[in-house]
Amino acid sequence: MRVLMIGSGGVGDAAARIAAEREFFEQWVVADYDLARAERTVAAVAERHPGETRFVAARVDASDAGAVAALAREHGATHVFNAVDPKFTMSVFEGARAAGADYLDMAMSLSHPHPEQPYAVTGVKLGDDQFAVAEQWEDEGRLALVGIGVEPGLSDVFARYAADHLFSQIDELGTRDGANLVVHDEEGNEIFAPSFSMWTTIEECLNPPVVWEKDRGWFTTPPFSEPEVFDFPEGIGPVECVNVEHEEVLLMPRWVDARRVTFKYGLGDEFINVLKVLHSLGLDRTDPVSVKGVPVSPRDVVAAVLPDPATIGPRMTGKTCAGLFVTGTGTDGRPRRTYLYHVVDNADTMAAYGAQCVVWQTAVNPVVALELLSRGTWKGAGVLGPEAFDAVPFLDLLAAPKPEGYGSPWGMDER
Repeated sequence: MRVLMIGSGGVGDAAARIAAEREFFEQWVVADYDLARAERTVAAVAERHPGETRFVAARVDASDAGAVAALAREHGATHVFNAVDPKFTMSVFEGARAAGADYLDMAMSLSHPHPEQPYAVTGVKLGDDQFAVAEQWEDEGRLALVGIGVEPGLSDVFARYAADHLFSQIDELGTRDGANLVVHDEEGNEIFAPSFSMWTTIEECLNPPVVWEKDRGWFTTPPFSEPEVFDFPEGIGPVECVNVEHEEVLLMPRWVDARRVTFKYGLGDEFINVLKVLHSLGLDRTDPVSVKGVPVSPRDVVAAVLPDPATIGPRMTGKTCAGLFVTGTGTDGRPRRTYLYHVVDNADTMAAYGAQCVVWQTAVNPVVALELLSRGTWKGAGVLGPEAFDAVPFLDLLAAPKPEGYGSPWGMDER
């Protein structure tokens, strides 16, 4: 396996550090628009693993499908791993296909709200542009494994596991994400600093959330709708969660039988207020505005002035939890309510990998998936979500102690 990873820093940097401990690939190309940043990722891997020569740096414009294809061909890439913001998903996706490589991403093609009824009816949904060409990928015998981060990704693996092993009938697949993370400045004061890409966070939190119901299909609600307090495990505790647009709702119903599918995120009052203010001021817009004759995207400015999520790890404390709350009827015919989850402590990932926990938790799952693909344990053609594959090998490999596995256990909480 020869991997071309588009995007360094943040998730890409963490993925490279995780992959460096594994033997399943022959080469791992770290490509970025900023060559120096890609080189820093490769140098960081070499510093932690003296003698490691499988990682190389390259420059690429992720918005140019032709450039992605050319770089993939140059390095004989068998798999293109997309680790950049979802605004580049389609160009990287198309570039991989043009090069005859398989493809993985952690965020699918962008949505576009319904022009007249954005808070009731779906417009272009997340992933629609990718699923529109699924037949072509299948005909060519190529695999596009979409949504294989943590959410979407591990949450979708949990859905497959619940359907196959825990439930005879599922009422709701409810992804629930929460944390007790705190970031401080150099003086020790608590500050506002999102733990993941602010560009992506604005996109998914201010777009109309999507819900799926078996007798209704996909529909939308207003942002921050249906608040509920969810009690997260391992000391995180109760967090208010609200509806947010997310890929799980668009993926799970395609492969898993359930009556309802939702995604709720524990944002907190401060974060919600910040997002509302950004929206009211038009600072969530992606279309450029003229600033003294220079075209500037307001959202790009917001993302640029906030701390880089990849740099806040040393000043962050707490844990993050990604999981799936499944309700319905167990295999024994009795009512069942089960939360399948994965908790990561920032102190642990900083000590072991120099990566903050949200970034690390996102990065580990595509690396696990790549290893399963390299073994032939997971295989397929077309545009497929994680739910399309057997969950057990993934969960076993993720949880198994090193060096056999990745040493990151997941949990199950009956409620």
